[in-house]
Amino acid sequence: MTETILNLIDGGADDAVALAAPDRKPLTYAGLRALAAKTISDMNTLGIGRNDRVAIVLPNGPEMAAAFIAVGAGATTAPLNPGYRGEEFRFYLEDLGAKALFVEAGSQSPAIDVARDLGVAVYELDVPDGSPAGTFEIAAGENGAGVPALPGAAEPEDVGLVLHTSGTTSRPKIVPLSQTNICASGRHIGETLGLTGDDCCVNIMPLFHIHGLIAAVLSSMAAGGSTYCTPGFDALRVFRWFEDATPSWYTAVPTMHQAILSRAGRNQDILDAMDLRFIRSSSSSLPPQVMVALEETFGCPVIESYGMTEAAHQMASNLLPPGARKAGSVGVAAGPEVEIMDLDGKIMDRGATGEIVIRGPNVTKGYEANEKANAEGFTNGWFRTGDQGMFDEDGYLSITGRLKEIINRGGEKISPREVDEILLDHPAVGQAVTFALPHEKLGEEVAAAVVLKEGESATETDIREFAATHLADFKVPRKVIFLEEIPKGATGKLQRIGLHEKLGL
Repeated sequence: MTETILNLIDGGADDAVALAAPDRKPLTYAGLRALAAKTISDMNTLGIGRNDRVAIVLPNGPEMAAAFIAVGAGATTAPLNPGYRGEEFRFYLEDLGAKALFVEAGSQSPAIDVARDLGVAVYELDVPDGSPAGTFEIAAGENGAGVPALPGAAEPEDVGLVLHTSGTTSRPKIVPLSQTNICASGRHIGETLGLTGDDCCVNIMPLFHIHGLIAAVLSSMAAGGSTYCTPGFDALRVFRWFEDATPSWYTAVPTMHQAILSRAGRNQDILDAMDLRFIRSSSSSLPPQVMVALEETFGCPVIESYGMTEAAHQMASNLLPPGARKAGSVGVAAGPEVEIMDLDGKIMDRGATGEIVIRGPNVTKGYEANEKANAEGFTNGWFRTGDQGMFDEDGYLSITGRLKEIINRGGEKISPREVDEILLDHPAVGQAVTFALPHEKLGEEVAAAVVLKEGESATETDIREFAATHLADFKVPRKVIFLEEIPKGATGKLQRIGLHEKLGL
């Protein structure tokens, strides 16, 4: 089914809440549709039209969510991390070929000077006093560049969203996602989770990341439900937001779930009053121990899903009851077709381990201006995810590792996730991340960084001896370091590649 953002937000009842936020009046679907129509018209007046790229540098919150919808309805949104430094903004603005930059009124972002230096028009988004959450007006800025080549509302094959891959092992690649791609993914997530107009999602994910944009915001819009937009993740405030929003669900990465669990005991009254239908986890693997703790704490099922930017987020998901959810598995295909491919490009049988490949309406047609990456990333119409995995007899997918993250210790292949899960069973360990440490004879050696639970103690020897009772000798970390906090990427994901450098090892 081909679709656009405008079609997608058409289903919400006029007076139903689309976007909400702390201490703000909510924005209805009628208000959101009017905002999208006005934004398209205003952009056209400024010379911005379909497929023109608008870089958006806004803090997390309802205006960022609304700008993604409204700008994306008539141009291409390119959300950037507001925490970038000037050099990073220069790379992304140049690489994208941005036509305009949207910032909040009074912004001091280094992106502004960079944009002006590059000749990119800068526009401030004003939020009128007392206006509903998400409302904005395109205010002061440079004059437009005449009439856009393609005015009016976006069409299904137009690019609605453009993001860069995280680029842990190479230069970040541009991923163009069509209106059809992102809307299909929003619909897939809504169908998987049985979302309706009665559902409210609290968004704590960054809105420059595919997870927050599609899984929290667009899936809610597709169902006519509401998104409560927080200023970003904050473990100390999250229970207050839960109390204010009375949500039916939230979606997050595992490190956020762990931080929420660490505060749960101090917010028992709010917990008792909560009525979540489910919790969703995605973007990196959820340790089974964390899944169990979340289900016990919140009294609802935890649905682990599998997503990536090139798939406009969701590829596979566990199921809501009465469907099965399997701890340690990312569930069944949930939108695109998902298969396992061998090194020769052949699809493998159930039970075989190989590379996870996908194709479907939510999958990008290819990286922009990058023939080498497309030649490596696509085989016979299938996109190669770079993840290694296998299907069980019920069609549930397990990821055994990221192909580039697999540790090769003198020819012995070790999945870091397998070691993580063992370390997390140690009673003193709160968080663990296993990674490769360069070794002059073996090529790579196994190392682990560990955060101990509050009030617990353990030595490197304790951890290694515990691991040795559960793992083959070659998988036991040769080095264990203790940290107050494990370094994460901007989206809260653990980054194994290059971690030894970050830690100065």
